[in-house]
Amino acid sequence: MLTLSTLSLAIALVVAAVAYLRARSAIKRLERITESYWELRYEAGQLKSRVTRLEMIGGLREGESESEMPAPTAASPTTFVPLSSLKK
Repeated sequence: MLTLSTLSLAIALVVAAVAYLRARSAIKRLERITESYWELRYEAGQLKSRVTRLEMIGGLREGESESEMPAPTAASPTTFVPLSSLKK
């Protein structure tokens, strides 16, 4: 009976070690994916602003300068909504 419990303990320790190592590798992979996601979001924002700027410059007529173009307006301004107002 002692060898059966020792054998099951050894198997449980091996399974736990494998699970621990897989969890660590999954965490590292998740960190890399998250970092890549935020880098892509940043690059997409940069490209969007460049395209907007190029569209504005391309929309200039002859004789106009960039300083005469109206400033772009925000489509929907961000406002603060307190959580206490949402509870009602």
